[in-house]
Amino acid sequence: MLLAAIEATNFRNLSGRIEWGPRLNIIFGNNGQGKTNWLEAIYLLARTKSFRTQRLQESIRFGEELAVIRGTVTTGQDLQRDLQVSLHDNSKTIFVNSKRETLARYLTQLQVFSFTAADLDVVRGMPEARRRFLDRGISSLKPAYLKTLADYNKVIKQKNRVLQLANENELGPEKVDDLLAPWNEQLVRLGVLIHQARTEYVAGLNAALAQQLFERRDITTRYISALENKGDMSDYESLLRSRISLRMAAEVAAGHALIGPHRDDLEIHLDGREIRVYGSSGQQRSALLLLDLAAISLYNLASNNHPVFIIDDVDAELDEGRIRHLLEYLENRTQTFITTSKRSHVEEFFSRASVFEIEDGKVRSNNVESSLALGSRR
Repeated sequence: MLLAAIEATNFRNLSGRIEWGPRLNIIFGNNGQGKTNWLEAIYLLARTKSFRTQRLQESIRFGEELAVIRGTVTTGQDLQRDLQVSLHDNSKTIFVNSKRETLARYLTQLQVFSFTAADLDVVRGMPEARRRFLDRGISSLKPAYLKTLADYNKVIKQKNRVLQLANENELGPEKVDDLLAPWNEQLVRLGVLIHQARTEYVAGLNAALAQQLFERRDITTRYISALENKGDMSDYESLLRSRISLRMAAEVAAGHALIGPHRDDLEIHLDGREIRVYGSSGQQRSALLLLDLAAISLYNLASNNHPVFIIDDVDAELDEGRIRHLLEYLENRTQTFITTSKRSHVEEFFSRASVFEIEDGKVRSNNVESSLALGSRR
């Protein structure tokens, strides 16, 4: 799987079309010229979300009403797909080969992993960021998991609506029981699937981390169920059902669901200590990078395609030696996009990379033609 080209219209300060190289793509230029904007466009094209803002209208060029990102994806079978994300206000429409597509199917078209400042929330932020990390990784391996997750979130939303009405004394106890019963049954069924998928994925991450993917760091992870120490975790379904029944009064008092995998977390340890609490900023960045590489390793094992990996402001996060080791490791594992304002840190890779100098949102110069020729000879 390769992102062959991308075109931006009215997206931030970007303009024009870029044809990318099949392996390493280096995007450099002075600060404020739009390097990160191109990575954001790639991310948006793949995930239909931004890693910089939740308000998509902020990415539409000032004075314009519509922004469009188009991309061409190719696979090893010489198949080509045209993807498009159109933004209007805070809404979006998505297309595959010029036809409207559902989100679940669209998200299988291009797999992207990312190492950005925002992604550091995985190792230093709230549990929600770590759950998203797990869910993205699982869905890259099992696209059907997206529907399971979407269905679960709908169930939680509907259950919360009932609990809020009960909290406001608009429903009697018997009515609450009747209304919650079907939602609780679905919550148990879907919650078991999510718990199992996350547990298996974390086991895979730990196996990949044990291979010392990039540098010698004793990084391990542990999936933390909110039901731990509440009963027999080996029979998760029965435990989940019993805890929902036991905590119904507390849920009514809170006005929202308190039991289920939406309350779970992922612990990340360095040398046996939780890195969120005890790790330095540098150790947290290293842990995030290793988690990304472990996720990519699992994807490589499960798929004949290589994913896209974007690294924003690589020299701000890694020193020259580690940049060198990282890029050498990623070769033939991902199609990689990195941005940097320090050309000297990556110049040794220019001869085997596609290099783009960005000025005012446009490509000022590039060596993509020679890079593609080099790639075809390998």
